[in-house]
Amino acid sequence: MHVDLGGVLGATPGVSRDSLERLDEQVATAHERIAAGRDDHERGYAALNLPARVDLDAIRSAVAPFTDAEAVLTVGIGGSALGAATLADALAGPDDPDVYVLDNVDPEHVPRLLDSLPLERTAVNVVSKSGTTAETLSNFLVVREAMADAGVDWTERTVVTTGESGNLRALADAHDLPSLPVPDGVPGRFSVLSPVGLAVAAIQGHDLDAIRAGAAEAADSLSGSLFETPAYAYGAAAYALANRGATTNAMMPYAERLETFAEWFAQLWAESLGKDGLGQTPTRALGATDQHSQLQLYRAGPREKLVTLLRPTDRPACPIPETDLEGLSYLGGSTLGDLLDAEFDATGASLAASGVPVIRVEIDGIDERSLGALLYGMEAACVLYGELAGVSTFTQPAVEWGKRAARGLLGGGEFEEAEAVEERTSLRIDP
Repeated sequence: MHVDLGGVLGATPGVSRDSLERLDEQVATAHERIAAGRDDHERGYAALNLPARVDLDAIRSAVAPFTDAEAVLTVGIGGSALGAATLADALAGPDDPDVYVLDNVDPEHVPRLLDSLPLERTAVNVVSKSGTTAETLSNFLVVREAMADAGVDWTERTVVTTGESGNLRALADAHDLPSLPVPDGVPGRFSVLSPVGLAVAAIQGHDLDAIRAGAAEAADSLSGSLFETPAYAYGAAAYALANRGATTNAMMPYAERLETFAEWFAQLWAESLGKDGLGQTPTRALGATDQHSQLQLYRAGPREKLVTLLRPTDRPACPIPETDLEGLSYLGGSTLGDLLDAEFDATGASLAASGVPVIRVEIDGIDERSLGALLYGMEAACVLYGELAGVSTFTQPAVEWGKRAARGLLGGGEFEEAEAVEERTSLRIDP
C-alpha cells in the first residue's frame, strides 16, 4: 500500500508539513502502545497479529468438502460478512463459484435469494462469534428449512465459524459440522484476515498464503514514524484532518472490484472511531461513476470532507476502438484503463484546485498479496487513529445498545433499552 499526503498540505482544512512533523512524535508514542498490545496479545491489538497466527491449513481442511460448490452463501452480519465479501468481490474469477451474502433480515430478499440458488450445490458459510446473533441465527434457520424443503441435507452443505461456546457451537458439535474458530481478542470488524474472512476465499480457490504474505509485509512495515509507514501516514493524516474539521471521509476506489472494500472500510472506521463525540463519518463512492454526482458536493459543498482516492496501479488495458465520431476521435487508440487513470488524476486535481484535502492510496494490483496488504494497512491505520484520538477503538457500546433493545422487543429478556424504544417520542404525519 502506497500513500500520498501531498493533497492535504495546501488544503482547507489541511495539515502542513510542520504539523505532520510534530504529529509524528505522537505517532511514535502510539506505536509503542500498539506494539505493547500486540506483544501481550491484548483484545483488539491481537488482530494485528493475525498474519503470524492464522492457521491456513485448518481453513483449507474445513472447507475441503465444499470446494466443488457452484455457489457460496455466507450467513453473517457486519464484520462476520463484510470481510469475506470484500475478498470474494475483489478476487472473483470467471470460473469461481458465485458468492452471496445474507447479512440482513429483509423478509422479501431472503426467500427470493434462496429461491434463486442451486441449494444442492451451494456451500453455506455461517459466521457468528457469539453463536447467538439474532439476525445470523434467524437467517440460518430459514436457510436450513429451505434446504430441507428442497430435499437437501443441510448438514452436508454447511461450515460454521464461531466461538468456543454458544448456540452455533452447540449446533456444530451436535451435527458434527466442519467448523473454524473465531480468534480470541479480535473484534468482528478486524477479523478479515482470520477464518471469518478467509473461509470463502478458500472455497473459491484463492491463494491464502499470498493474502497472508501481503498482510505480513504490511505488519513488518509498521514503525514509529508516519513518514516510514503508509498505514500510519493514512491514520495520522485522517486524525489530524478530522481535528481541523474534515469530519467526513469519502472512500472512493477507482475499481469496480473494490466497491465492497469501501463498505468494509466504512464499518471499520465508523464502529471503531465513533466514540465520545469524536470520529470521522465514512461515506462510499465509486470512481469514475460518482464523479458525475457526488464530486459536485465534495468540491462545492461544506468544507468538512477528506476524500480518499484508491486505485490499483496495474490493471487490464481493454483497448478503446477507433472511431470517426466527431469529438470522440481522441479516445481511439487509448484504453479504458488509461481513461480511468486519467479520471483518477483529474478528480484529485479538481479537488486540490478547490482546496479539498485528498489522500491518494495505491496498491500494486487487485490480487491476493495486494489485498492482504491493503486490508491490514487500513486496520493498522484505524488503530493508530484511535490511539491518537484517545478513543476505545475495540468496543462498540452503541451497537450493543441496539442489540439489547431488539432482543427485548422480541421477547428475548427484560432490557431497559427495549423500554426506551417503547417510550420514544413520535410526531407522525399521515396523508
